Amino acid sequence: MSNEEKKCFQIGDKVVYPMHGAGIIEAIEDKEFLGEIQSYYIMRIPVGDMKVMIPLNNVEGAGLRDVVDVEVVDDVIKVLYAEETDMSVNWNHRYRANLEKIKTGDIYELADVVRNLMLRNHEKGLSTGERKMLDNARQILISELVLAKDLEEEEAFALLDKIIPK
Repeated sequence: MSNEEKKCFQIGDKVVYPMHGAGIIEAIEDKEFLGEIQSYYIMRIPVGDMKVMIPLNNVEGAGLRDVVDVEVVDDVIKVLYAEETDMSVNWNHRYRANLEKIKTGDIYELADVVRNLMLRNHEKGLSTGERKMLDNARQILISELVLAKDLEEEEAFALLDKIIPK
């Protein structure tokens, strides 16, 4: 996407903010920060009931994107059913690789991390850091599933737990 084609979101748009989750833009407000007035998207993330302010001048850098459609969700569910992909035996390398996948904001990469960590947790257990990462990645994935498929939070968690038991 070129600089002339910057994505502009509107109030009511369903968007994903990598590392935080999916939500709805509730407002566009000007705020003063360090003596400068900047415009921000005010986004509410229903899962966890959190509000996030995203500077409009950093939308691309933040990785903000539209919530996926129902067809993509079906493909993501196939990723969740797939076999575990190879991961480093070194938890530190595994952690860094998974963190990079989550940071991309790509729902397929996120689903890959969730699946692999859930399967690893089921088979061998996870370190404290990886357990936190799994909880965070699950929450981010659930937040997008809730908005993409118009589900209740509990339904989305149940769907995920049905695919990959805890």
